[in-house]
Amino acid sequence: MMVPIRRALLSVSDKTGIVDLGRALFASGCELISTGGTATALRAAGLPVTDIQAVSGNPEAFGGRMKTLSFAVESALLFDRERDAEEAARLGIAPIDLVACNLYPFERAWRAGAAFGELIEQIDVGGPTMLRAAAKNFRFVAALCRPEGYPEVIAELRASGGSLSLSTRQRLMREVFEHTADYDAAIALALAERAGERGLRLAYGQSIPLRYGENSHQRAAFFRERGAERSLHDLEALGGKALSYNNIVDLSAALEAVAGLPGGACAIVKHTNPCGLAQGSEQAAVFSAAWAGDPISAFGSVIAFNTPLLLASARFLALDAPVRARRFVEVVAAPDFEPGVVEYLGRSENLRVVRCDPAIARPPEVLRFVPGGLLVQDADLTELSEVRVVTAQPVASLDEPLLRFGLHAVRCVKSNAIVLVRRRADGILQLLGMGAGQPNRVDSTRIALARARDTLCAEAEGLGVETEGPLRAGLAAAYLVSDAFFPFPDSVELAAEAGVHTLFQPGGSLRDSAVIRRCDELGLAMAMTGLRHFKH
Repeated sequence: MMVPIRRALLSVSDKTGIVDLGRALFASGCELISTGGTATALRAAGLPVTDIQAVSGNPEAFGGRMKTLSFAVESALLFDRERDAEEAARLGIAPIDLVACNLYPFERAWRAGAAFGELIEQIDVGGPTMLRAAAKNFRFVAALCRPEGYPEVIAELRASGGSLSLSTRQRLMREVFEHTADYDAAIALALAERAGERGLRLAYGQSIPLRYGENSHQRAAFFRERGAERSLHDLEALGGKALSYNNIVDLSAALEAVAGLPGGACAIVKHTNPCGLAQGSEQAAVFSAAWAGDPISAFGSVIAFNTPLLLASARFLALDAPVRARRFVEVVAAPDFEPGVVEYLGRSENLRVVRCDPAIARPPEVLRFVPGGLLVQDADLTELSEVRVVTAQPVASLDEPLLRFGLHAVRCVKSNAIVLVRRRADGILQLLGMGAGQPNRVDSTRIALARARDTLCAEAEGLGVETEGPLRAGLAAAYLVSDAFFPFPDSVELAAEAGVHTLFQPGGSLRDSAVIRRCDELGLAMAMTGLRHFKH
């Protein structure tokens, strides 16, 4: 059902685009009703304007606090054109068919630290009332709350000779109720903050239905947080199938794993854990090093880079080879792609190719839902500030970039987390092996050591040399990093038995002295960072 727009009420704090809207309405024969500064802007553009007082029958009063709130104005927006037409005529109420109103900039004043009195003055009363009245009556009235929405409305007015469709009015109605809900939420949060309390309001929209959730019997959707400046929801899919629920979860983890690393980095993630991670200046070699950290787990993984993906690097996936010889992955993400890369990756029709800034995966806070509640914490972004050697054996020529790489890796791995990292001869920092998510630290240590042995042995075999020497040298040069303290000496005993010489942990256990003493007995070097990195 098309509705002719014959009378429009324009009252906006943000004047962006309002003159263009006024011109389009006037050109279609619409009467323009307006208030204060909006009326001044429209008149300055040569448009005839009816002052709101002529409709409301009341003056603007109390420094502008009262302008549009009146029986006449709200009735003109709200009465049912079919059911209430006779009553409206008897009361002398002429319909208003469109409202353009954006609200006082309360949130901007709040973020700018406005004084309490000024903040209260930025609480709009008449604007939300008009918008909600018009939106409720969307069958007959159009309500515009965002200047960004004007061009589409203008185009429809011109194409239709001054009318708007039901689908447009319904869309505008939804935008209004989302907008006023966000507006009221900001007021509630600001007032709580000024009272020394912390409030939280969550709002999500723009849902994308997913084929299913973690398993095929679970329904799932992907929502965007309303008002967020940056969102994973905004990623640009350049090729392959639609992202699945599990793809999105792993993609978030992969982006997080490369986001905090300086220079070029590649993360290979499986079940939210980086099974492969490497950092260095030569991207193709970094990709290869990350893959070598756990080639078995890399099958069907999600891969992220923090620098534009080069064609020479992408060719590591061997998509020119027969299907069985290719390296199968689910998703490849990067902030950008060298010309030809997207086309090359498109040779695997199921491979999802995503353009996304990894920085999006480092929000300042982390939220976790529990039944009937929500946990909120600061994101674990604190960097290393101290290294305190606690053993008689010193840490030989501390490689601080390698230590920072190891701490970053262990921060990304689910606890209990143990990682082994090394600096290769070509300068690339590589995750040799990791143990994740075990209910005790000693099992994580066993897994990390076994994975590191496999990595080093495979490398030696690839070079056609005996594995014993490279294995011993590689573990001796590696750093073992723990996300939390060692509660018993058992993990350090396993490390020593494997040939590891250097360990890092935050410390803080009641048995720290026993662990240090055992390191001294085994000739190990251990340092404490004072910073725990649990990731449950």
